[in-house]
Amino acid sequence: MAPEGDKLAQELVELGLSAGDVVLVHASLSGTGLDAATLRDALLAAVGEDGTLVVPAFTTDNSDTSSVHLQQVAGMTPTQAAAFRATMPAFDPATTPSTGMGRLAESVRTAPGAVRSTHPQVSFAALGRRAEELLAEHPLNSHYGEDSPMGALYRAGARVLLINVGFAVCTAFHLAEYRIGAPARRYRCVVRGADGPEWTEYEDVTLDDSDFGVIGDAFEAIDENRGQKGQLGRTIARLFSIRDAVDHAVAWMTEKRP
Repeated sequence: MAPEGDKLAQELVELGLSAGDVVLVHASLSGTGLDAATLRDALLAAVGEDGTLVVPAFTTDNSDTSSVHLQQVAGMTPTQAAAFRATMPAFDPATTPSTGMGRLAESVRTAPGAVRSTHPQVSFAALGRRAEELLAEHPLNSHYGEDSPMGALYRAGARVLLINVGFAVCTAFHLAEYRIGAPARRYRCVVRGADGPEWTEYEDVTLDDSDFGVIGDAFEAIDENRGQKGQLGRTIARLFSIRDAVDHAVAWMTEKRP
């Protein structure tokens, strides 16, 4: 590994990552000067041969119920919207790029030996010893539920690492929505069928990340020793326990959400 990668790996260890850790990483490398492949390799070096690196590999381009799609068709006539919908690509876990997840996520997803879960909307990608185990199950009607990779990460005692991003993107908080019995809604997306693209519709928890930043601020305020915060290259990173974060979110949502 290049000297820059060695330095990053050392900084990650100083932040609290250890050999054998399972770590879920959310990162925005814009303006940090960090190279995605170098950071990926530094993360793998920090967790070692027995560790596992997990990233979100979410997709929005194949759903007509996503907020991204609704923004895309805003102002279109019904005919134009229907024509646009007809061209939307079917999800293929082997080839479909993630959207809006950043360069690190794509670097992990496309790395040799990477594993990806099969959910057409919120798949995860992983490298490392437990990658296949953690991503093996991802039912269509469980974006982030107990039987999804997020539930598996919780049971594995994973850590969450936020690099140059805040708690607003901490998807681990979504697991709390399942635990408090959040209401359900319908979702729809296009997937690969036996005879070509086909649309599928399913019901799952209504996902709402609008208060995640507030939940994260409260999480940090309760006990500053719950996680570590420090320098990574030219940016700031936070490392904390997924179990602590989800348990906090359950308590917060139970009290604060309508």
